[in-house]
Amino acid sequence: MSFKTTLMAAAAACAIALPAWAGDIAINDPYARASSMMSTSGAAFMMIHNNGDSDDRLVGAASPVAKMVQLHTHEQDDKGVMRMIHVEEGFALPAGGTIAMQRGGHHVMFMGITDQFEQGDIIPLTLTFEKAGEVAVEVPVDLERKPSKGMTNQGDMNMGDSAAQD
Repeated sequence: MSFKTTLMAAAAACAIALPAWAGDIAINDPYARASSMMSTSGAAFMMIHNNGDSDDRLVGAASPVAKMVQLHTHEQDDKGVMRMIHVEEGFALPAGGTIAMQRGGHHVMFMGITDQFEQGDIIPLTLTFEKAGEVAVEVPVDLERKPSKGMTNQGDMNMGDSAAQD
């Protein structure tokens, strides 16, 4: 690999690591994964910070990599089984607050993936906020990342109509 190629690769890696900003909204540490190599669904995770003085709400997501993109979370039913559900009203983002989009919790769900997610791919994602509007995020695919500390085993998770496990 030439010095120029190495330098360009390093610059690209640094650019991906930078947070996305729109007004007072900052997106940090985004990554995506699919549940298996042949999966038609996947999920994206990130930290969303509201550095402003007024509340906002994440109300939608879109990406050309999937036929449908939704905001999802997990809820435990009365039998103790975790179920993934679509959250149509989105997620509140208080002034000075954070939405933790993480495995086993809130996340962006990709359904009907048009191409397989491969390690290192970059997925274009647009998040829509009630007040801040649209925020474009470049989400790297990281199929090797392990759940954050404190995450529990989601072995009893029922995915309903969706086949992805995140």
